[in-house]
Amino acid sequence: MVIDVIIKYSGDFDILLSALKEKAIDYVEDLGSGYALTDIPPGGESVLYSIPEVEDVELSKEVFLSELPFENGCIVNSSFVPLRYSGKDVVVGIVDTGIDYTSSEFRFSDGSSRIKYFWDQIGNGSPPEGFLTGAEYTEEMLNDALFSDNPFSVIQPLDVSGHGTAVAAVAAGSSLGRAPESDIIAVRVSRGFGEESTTLQLMRGLYYCIQKALQLKKPLAVNISYGLNRGSHRGDSLFERYISDISSMGRTSVIIPTGNEGDAGHHYEGQLSQGETIDITFFTASLLRSFYLSLWKNYTDSISTELILPNGRSIGVINEFSDRTDITANGMKITAFYGRPSVRSVFQEILYDVRMFTAEIPSGLWTLRIRADRIVNGHFDIWLPTTEQVTRATFFTDPSDRLTMTIPSTADRMIRVSGFDKGKGSVPSFSGRGADYPFYITPDAAAQAVNVRSSTLSGSIGSFTGTSFAAPLVTGLAAQLMEWGIVCGNSPFLYGEKLRAQIRLLAQRRDGVRYPDTSIGYGFIS
Repeated sequence: MVIDVIIKYSGDFDILLSALKEKAIDYVEDLGSGYALTDIPPGGESVLYSIPEVEDVELSKEVFLSELPFENGCIVNSSFVPLRYSGKDVVVGIVDTGIDYTSSEFRFSDGSSRIKYFWDQIGNGSPPEGFLTGAEYTEEMLNDALFSDNPFSVIQPLDVSGHGTAVAAVAAGSSLGRAPESDIIAVRVSRGFGEESTTLQLMRGLYYCIQKALQLKKPLAVNISYGLNRGSHRGDSLFERYISDISSMGRTSVIIPTGNEGDAGHHYEGQLSQGETIDITFFTASLLRSFYLSLWKNYTDSISTELILPNGRSIGVINEFSDRTDITANGMKITAFYGRPSVRSVFQEILYDVRMFTAEIPSGLWTLRIRADRIVNGHFDIWLPTTEQVTRATFFTDPSDRLTMTIPSTADRMIRVSGFDKGKGSVPSFSGRGADYPFYITPDAAAQAVNVRSSTLSGSIGSFTGTSFAAPLVTGLAAQLMEWGIVCGNSPFLYGEKLRAQIRLLAQRRDGVRYPDTSIGYGFIS
C-alpha cells in the first residue's frame, strides 16, 4: 500500500528526481510551477525531509461536495525552549545599511567571520552572479581582511550609519543576539546617495539573501527594517507582492517592523457623503525640499480635489478626467496624478507630488479640499511621507493613528512586528498600528522597541529605540525556532506561515484584550 504525496520543491525538477531515486522513490510526476507528486509507504514522509530541494510536503486528501476537508495532525517530539537554541545551522539575513564586519559580534571566538556573504550594492568590485552592480565579499575575503594588520585597508567599512550593525547585533550578535551561532548573510542597500535606498534595492537584497541561503542549503530568516507610506497599505503594490511571492522560495521567513508612524500624524482617514465638500488641513515643516500626498479611494467613487498653498493660492481642481497635471507655483513644481486601478488593486490613487528645486517648500498650513461628486462607498485614506522624510513637524491637523503600519509590513505572509515598552508595560505611541475597518490588518506580535541594547560602530554598547530594533528580536527568535524545528527535526517545515503562526502562539497575552489587537497583534514577545 502506498499513499499519494504533494511536494513543493525549488530548483530543477531533474535534481529533485535524482534525489528521490536515491531514496528508492521512483514514481514522481512533475506538476509544474515547483510542484510534484509521488507515492510513498504510509509514514514514510520523513524520507522527504532530508532532501534540501523539498520545501513542503502534504498528504493528498479526499474531496467531498460541500464538506470540510480532513486535517492531518502533527506530533511534536519535544517542546521548544528558547534558551536551548542559538540559531545554529540557520542563516540570518540582514538587508539594511550594512554591517561592521570587524565587530566581535559577528566573529567566532578564533576571530574569523560569521558572515558567509556580504553584498555592498554600491561597492567597487565584482558584483554577485546575476547582478550588475556592487561588490560581493565572501567569508574567505572577509577573513583575509580580519587577519591583516589593517582590515579597512583591505575591505573598506561596510556600514557608515550604524543602523544595520545595530539591527544585526540584536538578531544575531555573538554576545547580544538571540541567534548567536547563526550564519549571517548581509546586504548594504543603497542607490548611491548616502544611505538612501529604494524598494528596488530592497527587492534585490532579499533575492540575494534567498539565493545564497539556497546555495548553503540552510533555512533563512531575513530582517528588513525599512518602511514607507506611499501606497494603499493593502499589500497590493508590486513591491509588496514581490516580497510575498519571493519569500516562498526555499525555507524562508521575512520579518518586517510596522514602523514608527503611530503618532506621527501622517495618516488621515475619512468618509464622504454624496455632494459633501470637506477641507483637510496639514502643516509642512521648514526646510523641506519635497513631499507628497497619497490619497487612496474606492474606484466606484468619483471625487474632485483642490490643493491650496499656505499663502491661500489654489493650484486648481483635478478630477477623474484630469489624469496628470503639472503646475508651477511659487517656485515649486507640483504634479498631480489621478490614477486608475492596476492589475493588482481595485483601489485608486490620487497623488500630489510637490518639489522645490531652488529653495525650500514654504512651511505653514496647507489645505486639501475634497468634493464628493459620486459616492458609492465613500471611505478614503491619505498618507504623508514617513517621519524620516518630512519630520514630525509635518502632520495632518486631525490625523488617524489607525493603519499607520508602514509598507511592506502590510504585505501578505510577512511576520509583522510592532513595538512594546516592557518597562512601562505599554505600547509606545510611535509604534505603527493596524486597522479593523474597512479591512483587517494587524501586527503579528510586538517586541521591545525602547532602549534596546545593541552594538555601535565604535564597538561600545548603545541604546536604540524604534520598531527597527523590535523586528530583529523576532528575527533571532525565528532563527531559534528554525533550528529547533528544521535543523533538529522537530518540525521540518517550520518557516513561512507555519513559523508566523508559531510566533503568534508564543506571544504573551493579557486577560481582557481582544486578539489580534491592532497595536500588538497576538501579544508581546519577551
